[in-house]
Formats: sequence, structure tokens, C-alpha cells
Amino acid sequence: MRRIFLLLFFCYTTVSFGQVSAPKYSNEFLSIGVGARALGMANSVTANVADGTSAHWNPAGLLKIHDKYEVTLMHSEYFAGIANYDFLSFAMPIDTLSHLAFSVIRFGIDDIPDTRFLYDANGTINYDNIRFFSAADYAFIFSYARILPILGGINIGGNFKVVHRTVGDFANAWGFGLDVSAQKSMGKWEFGLMLRDITGTFNAWSHNSDLVEDVYALTGNVIPVSSIEVTLPRMIFGMSRNFEFGKKIGLLASADLEVTFDGKRNVLLKTDFASVSPVIGVELDYSQIAFLRLGAGKFQQVQDFNNEQHTSWQPNFGLGVKIKALRVDYAMTDFSDQAEALYSHVFSIAVGLNDQE
Repeated sequence: MRRIFLLLFFCYTTVSFGQVSAPKYSNEFLSIGVGARALGMANSVTANVADGTSAHWNPAGLLKIHDKYEVTLMHSEYFAGIANYDFLSFAMPIDTLSHLAFSVIRFGIDDIPDTRFLYDANGTINYDNIRFFSAADYAFIFSYARILPILGGINIGGNFKVVHRTVGDFANAWGFGLDVSAQKSMGKWEFGLMLRDITGTFNAWSHNSDLVEDVYALTGNVIPVSSIEVTLPRMIFGMSRNFEFGKKIGLLASADLEVTFDGKRNVLLKTDFASVSPVIGVELDYSQIAFLRLGAGKFQQVQDFNNEQHTSWQPNFGLGVKIKALRVDYAMTDFSDQAEALYSHVFSIAVGLNDQE
């Protein structure tokens, strides 16, 4: 399958790009996730997502939005505020059977010092010569969802993604990809399926090698050339169930399985063909107004300095409040420092306009 995707894109693109590769971790900024609700539940929302973040998790979930229009914003910071991750989505119905949405994701590190001109012509350090640039990844996502009158009614969705990645003036890439998805409700049970990058999502990289040629030659590094990077398909299957405790207390329990097809990864279940990474989450609500969320994911085997193996995992925590058409959510990832990654704070807000209810 991998060779078919690589051959397809190699033939589809121009011959000016001399290399084609399918690295294990490509476009990983799209795997971080959007929305404080989802991150508080460790991303286990494929089956139950029902807001503007559906454009990322499962576009079929757009059909569950009850407002005429919905605007969703998210901001989070990583690595002690060095990197910023932002999400913006606008969703609206086309008719009673279909919805559409447009979303933008940006993951970037700004104000990176460019010290190539730190020394002036006399060999003296001149800090005024330091310039700054940004390394940023963008995704522009066009989403569509529709109800199909089969199997008692099933929601389907799809994404067309345009990816743009930049590293200052040194390099940039453009690419595109496709996702397809589905959701199905059966009583208190909900099921979801997300097929990411079904055709392989590629980035066509173009490097301005003249800017770094001298530096790379001095340091012995290989001068980069234009190339094509392919993101291989992956599949996420999710299921969830609602529980009620009296008239005002509700509990949503959910679990997702993410399956990648790029060989072994450091996850719980792995083979040469595919790797499977599970995540679980719960959401406790009071009258659908106040929410408490917990999640666990990123289970990995880690070897310490004594060559001993132990299992690391990332616990997440979240809070939310919904007042009419306004919803505000907060999440803290890896709040007990169980995983190798540092904790992060995530904030998101969703506003519904012209409520149809």
C-alpha cells in the first residue's frame, strides 16, 4: 500500500522535486488535537464530537450542531510558551441534511534568532545584526457532512486539507490531503470512524539553499534539496456511551483506537504492519451546564538510564461551562507529569449564533 501511494504522488507531482519520502512522523502538528473538551478527554471524541472541532476530529459530527452558526476558537501553549497552537472554525448548515465548515490551524514558534550575521566584517559581535524568523505549520480545512438515509440514518463527513509549512525564508512546503468519516448513534451508544489522509497527504518542499549553503558547508551538514514528504493514512475508531444518574447528573464514557500503518511505533500494540494506540476519557456533567473531564492516553514503554522498562502515560484533566449558546472549556494535559512531555494549558471558546432550538 505504501509503495502505491508513493508511486501515485511521484507521478502526480513535477519532476523538479528529486526525492520522495514517507517518514513515520509527518505533519504531526495535525495529531496534537484541537479543543479543550477533546484534550481534557485525551482525544477520545471520535464517536461523540458534536461542535466546531468536529472539522478536525470527525467532520460527520458537524451534523449535531444545533445553532445556525457556530464559531470556535482555541489557544494553547507548549514548551513553556515557546510554541503556540491556535484553531479557528466556522460551521453552518446548508440545509436540513448537510453542514459545512471552514477551519484554520496554526502551530508556530516565533521570534527565532537568526545569528548568521552576528559577526560583522571586522569579526566583532554585533547583536544589532540578529534577525528573527518564524517556523510555522498551517492547515486550511474545508469540511462537509451529510445524513445518509441508510442503516436507520448514518452521518458521514469529509475534509479537504491544504497544508502550508514555512521555516522563515529558508524553506516552505505546500500540500493537500483528504479525510473521510462517519458517526452512528444506537440508543445510548455512539460509534465513530475517522480515516485520515486516505490518499496520502503530501508536502512538496522547496528550499532556498543559497541562504544556508555557506553555514552548512562549514558545519559539514548536507545542503537540503527540494523534496516530497508523504503522510501515510491512519484510522481512528471510537465508541462512547451515555449514563444518567437522576435527572441532572450525566456521564459520558468514551474510548478511541488509533491505527497507524507505518510500521512499529512505541505504543501498547504494535506489529510490522500496524500500530494501535488506545485512549480513554470520561465527561461528567451537571444539567449539561457544568462539566468535569478526565482522560488517559499516550501509553508508551520507556527505558531509563538503568535499562529498566516502565510504562508512561499521559493523564489529562478538563473543566467546562455552557451558558445558553456560549461554551468555555479548559484543559490541562499531563497534569501529574506521568509522561515525558511537559504539561500544557488549553483554552477554547465556542459561540452559537441564531440558535435554532
